[in-house]
Formats: sequence, C-alpha cells, structure tokens
Amino acid sequence: MREFNVVIEQDEDGYFVASVPSLRGCHTQAKSLDVLTRRIKEVIELCLEVEDAPVTNRFIGVQRVMVMP
Repeated sequence: MREFNVVIEQDEDGYFVASVPSLRGCHTQAKSLDVLTRRIKEVIELCLEVEDAPVTNRFIGVQRVMVMP
C-alpha cells in the first residue's frame, strides 16, 4: 500500500480539482468530493502503471499568501 498527498481545489464553476504533486500529470476533476476521491484513486493507479519513478519532492504543505493587486 502506498500513500500520496492530494491537493484539492474548487474552480469557479464549482468543480473540485485534485492533483498529486509527486506524480507528473496526475489530476482529475468532479462535481462532488465523493466522486473526486474515487477518480483520483483510479488516476493514481494509472499514473503508477506508466511512470517509472515518482517525483522525489517531499510535500511540506500549502500556504495561503495575500498580495495587493
């Protein structure tokens, strides 16, 4: 069993978008979080089938930064 960090955002149309920073091109979207969770698991499995080695970056966290326009 392997564990991956997944970044989840919501776009302006209300879709949830998930990406896995340690797997190149590993992302999906869905209208609900339940569907998104199922889809990202499937995408991770597919990415692992075609990628030889995951990116070796270590996930630290997400930080919100504000700037004046």
